[in-house]
Amino acid sequence: MEKMSHIPEKGTKKRVVIVGGGFGGLKLARELDDEKFQIILIDQNNYHLFQPLLYQVATSAIEPSEISFPFRRIFKRRKNFHIRVCRVEEVLPDENRLLTSIGFIDYDYLVIATGSRTNFFGNQELGDLTMQLKNTSEALFDRNKIIESFERALNSEDEREQGRLLTFVIVGGGATGVELAGALAEMKRFVFPSDYPDLDVNRMRIILVDGADRLLGAFTPGSSDYAERYLKDKGVEIRLNALVKEYDGKALTFVNGEAIETCNVFWVAGVKANGLKGFSPDTYGKGYRLIVDEFSRVKGMGDIFAIGDTAIMITSGNPHGHPQVVQPAIQQARLLAKNLYRILAGRPLQEFKYRNKGAMATIGRNSAVVELNKIRFSGAMAWMLWLFVHLMSIVGVKNRLFIFINWMWSYVTYDQALRLWIRPEEKQKKVS
Repeated sequence: MEKMSHIPEKGTKKRVVIVGGGFGGLKLARELDDEKFQIILIDQNNYHLFQPLLYQVATSAIEPSEISFPFRRIFKRRKNFHIRVCRVEEVLPDENRLLTSIGFIDYDYLVIATGSRTNFFGNQELGDLTMQLKNTSEALFDRNKIIESFERALNSEDEREQGRLLTFVIVGGGATGVELAGALAEMKRFVFPSDYPDLDVNRMRIILVDGADRLLGAFTPGSSDYAERYLKDKGVEIRLNALVKEYDGKALTFVNGEAIETCNVFWVAGVKANGLKGFSPDTYGKGYRLIVDEFSRVKGMGDIFAIGDTAIMITSGNPHGHPQVVQPAIQQARLLAKNLYRILAGRPLQEFKYRNKGAMATIGRNSAVVELNKIRFSGAMAWMLWLFVHLMSIVGVKNRLFIFINWMWSYVTYDQALRLWIRPEEKQKKVS
């Protein structure tokens, strides 16, 4: 007998199932009226995560709870809104049904907003031995690893081993890599010298690596040059046109044969969409992204949609699809909500037109780059705008307040107060 998930009957309403509570899924869920639809939100976590600030969790600036917000709190007053924490095993398009870890869930309209994961380009050994930054667990692991490396270096009598422990390599020169490098440089300058007075912190190396010929490839060359100059001024080593071959836990080797001895490698070099089982291979495009039309419908499907990082919509203005960042996901979700209402009313659908609102990245204290259409600027004003935009994007007034307090504390005291090395205790086996 088939196991059905315990979800109330939909009655006369159409059921919209949203898989993924990231920026796109959350926006769509908020835009839909549960008086007109029954809405089911599925996610493997019970909270929405503000991923752009994960690097600050990894570098002890903020706590993970400050960038996480429970779904049930967001939607607690929604009557026909149901949340299920589970894993989707397979999509069954011919049956309008999902197979999940809690049973089958039927749908009238399915929206896939599963986001993306780190891309290791076929080298899973990199995934096993490097640090990533796509979820809370990884950010906490990274924080522990940074602190553990300094504690181990302090107690090591082997200078070569100490050098490996104090060398931090970041592979990927996009916004995340640049922001992470800047944060580590600030810690080297203001935090670690007072935390480890018995250790020569000057031996700490921060190396930012990218396979392209400049940092911040999504930005203009001027912003790239500014970021490179700033990071070099703060002691960050930059290696461009450098392709990684392998990493064994002690040395990162490049295609040209050069190697860097290190125990700490952050891999933020690219992403790959989180696909779902049940679609034919020709439904997927570059980066394992589901091919969608101008209405966000998955190729060959009439009632399955995909938005955000997991979708690729080829247009004349975006021949490689839209960038896998927050704004396309939010804009696609907003229009999809309107189109679902249009489907109910029997009206023609509206085509998606992406409006690029610009890009920004922080590099360090009082420094960021901002590009808003033809307006481009950097420095302290850009940094203040970056702070404001990210702060206002956080879900929940309480979370914004806590982050603001932590940011102000760090700014005034030149310190981060959350440097906790939290290790799980090994349970002792009971002897009978």
